[in-house]
Amino acid sequence: MRVNRTRQRLLAGETVLGCAIQGYRSAEVPRTLAAAGFDYFFLDMEHGGFNLETAEDIIAAGAAAGITPLVRVAELHYSLVARLLDIGAQGIVLPRVEDPAALAEALSWMRYPPAGKRGYGVLPPVVGYERLSMAEIMRHLDHNTLTVVQFETELAMQRADELLAVPGIDVVLVGPADLSVSLGIPGQFEDPRMTAILENFISQCNARGVAPGIHLPNVPLALPWLKRGMRFLSAGSEHSMLLEKSTQVVADLKTVRT
Repeated sequence: MRVNRTRQRLLAGETVLGCAIQGYRSAEVPRTLAAAGFDYFFLDMEHGGFNLETAEDIIAAGAAAGITPLVRVAELHYSLVARLLDIGAQGIVLPRVEDPAALAEALSWMRYPPAGKRGYGVLPPVVGYERLSMAEIMRHLDHNTLTVVQFETELAMQRADELLAVPGIDVVLVGPADLSVSLGIPGQFEDPRMTAILENFISQCNARGVAPGIHLPNVPLALPWLKRGMRFLSAGSEHSMLLEKSTQVVADLKTVRT
């Protein structure tokens, strides 16, 4: 069965690097990201238009290529979380978390009883068609499912200590776009108020043994936070990287075009 190397590295205190897949419905995208050296990607089913069948293909391609496939669900709903795990997602990103009780319930969907409430229904490809007992499969998946919680509002940051106290969190991922909107400074990712909140957030996560993370639209914005201690860092998306590189190539070619 597949091992979640991203979760292993985080538990060992290491830093992992990833990006989003938000728009391109092709299994070649995760293969390309794996070849580039990313540790993980998260398939964005909150803002992207992916259906379940496309998600299954992208997840399977990523897992086979050795990159950890995560999925951001549209909302905290059992059927969204459970079905994506059953088709092979190695972790779930829970968006817009603000309430500790709702968070505890959502986290319970990612673990089998007695630790959680996940129902058993794993598809054979997820375990490589290995002939294993239910107990072996459940134990393996419990140890190899990454739980990622998003703090995206001022209220979430105000309740950070209470939310971080909920058992079962591996990573807290800041959504700086929505956080900046909530703070009344949309898109101002380097505003001093944002910086102060995020630096305090990193300290709170470290005190609880939770990996602090952030998703930013590009490398220049992401690098300072890597240096400040964000251990689950996501920069850009497949479509933004393609556009950025394509623009650079065209600009370079135009310098010598006659």
